[in-house]
Amino acid sequence: MTGRRVVVVGAGQETYDLPPEEVTMGNGRAACLRVAAEGAAVVCVDLHLDRAQETADRIAAEGGVSHALAADATDEASMAAMFEQADGLLGGIDGVVVNVGMGGGFWLSGTSAASWDRTFALNARAHFLGCKYGLAHMVDDGAIVLVSSVASMRPGSRMPAYDSSKAALAGLARHTAFEGRRRRIRCNVVVPGLIDTPMGREATRGRPGRVAGQLPLGRQGTAWDIANGVLYLLSDEASYVTGQLLAIDGGLTTIQ
Repeated sequence: MTGRRVVVVGAGQETYDLPPEEVTMGNGRAACLRVAAEGAAVVCVDLHLDRAQETADRIAAEGGVSHALAADATDEASMAAMFEQADGLLGGIDGVVVNVGMGGGFWLSGTSAASWDRTFALNARAHFLGCKYGLAHMVDDGAIVLVSSVASMRPGSRMPAYDSSKAALAGLARHTAFEGRRRRIRCNVVVPGLIDTPMGREATRGRPGRVAGQLPLGRQGTAWDIANGVLYLLSDEASYVTGQLLAIDGGLTTIQ
């Protein structure tokens, strides 16, 4: 990744009011640190500038190149301005990662139309904006990675808006790959399974049985497992991979 310039949307860290000793690494921060460790310059983007700055500071402390920007991933004007600024800071963009998401109401009966729309705004519209403005600013031979969930491939979250919005990313990625093909800009989706992040711990706290009997390899994944997948899809090693889903789920969707 030496010389690559990457924008990561959702680079901050949410703690969900967990005790400090229970706060694990989140997928967005891990992705930033991983690609920076391989030589990429990274613009860390989050709704909360202080969270993005903390990630950028960690990269800098390890000798990497980083910048922090704030943006509302659901707002088109905010995303357009952020990509313009990131392009200026980096002198071009080679890679984009969109790692934002939220849950929703439980069951169809417990999901309001307003709640459905809020979930889709973050889980699908934000990724659409990342693809739209990513393509507009990226150099040829770049790569976009969207972060989804195994909830897009099998039922189980009990949250219909979450499942549906995450499933939408597969279609978005295929279309983005189609548009980007003449410039060899690739777009793929990482599909995490049960991952031990702060968001995962918060979900388990609310529904302790969510992991029971669902760990084929005997453990949850970590944010570093996801970051390694993101790194691969951004790199030249994946130069012939586009429009695909990479499930990093310990076998959950295939052997469970």
